[in-house]
Amino acid sequence: MLSKIRLPAILLLIALLLVAVGYWNIRPESFMDEPAAVSEPESPIDFYVINSRTVQYQPDGKRNYELVAEKVEHLKASDTSLLTRPDLKSFRGTELPWHVTSERGEVGPQGEEVELIDNVRIERTDAKGRPTIVTTTRMTVLPEKDYAETRQPVRIVAANGVTTATGMKAYLNEGRMLLLSNVRGQHELR
Repeated sequence: MLSKIRLPAILLLIALLLVAVGYWNIRPESFMDEPAAVSEPESPIDFYVINSRTVQYQPDGKRNYELVAEKVEHLKASDTSLLTRPDLKSFRGTELPWHVTSERGEVGPQGEEVELIDNVRIERTDAKGRPTIVTTTRMTVLPEKDYAETRQPVRIVAANGVTTATGMKAYLNEGRMLLLSNVRGQHELR
């Protein structure tokens, strides 16, 4: 009978000891401390614009380019702008602009480099009304140098046929394209 009382007594003693230790660690002043303010993490975006439209003119007053985007977000740390559905018409003083569209775009600091991402389409109609359409998935453009390049598969549809390749360097000012590899073409003779 003594052993039947000893086990519950020991368990009761351990429980009382745990309660005492727990009570000892609870200080009344801990209830009076104000919880630390939870600060929201600083957003990497310092500003954004919805339905933006930018027009730049050359010193002689002719249009240089017109850029429309559904959304522009500027990343403060890298001075990069993220574009949603950019739509660019690059006139460079002419009446026949290059029309560039994509799903997304990234404009580097000072606008020196533009990365076009997903469903990139570049089109232009020449003075004789002949269209040229270039499509790819990704392209890097250096606007001030009138230069664009991609390492991705590219498709060029022109008045005289269709050309495909992997990789391209385009010298827009000169109207010249250098196709890098796996070049295939179907052309009509007139």
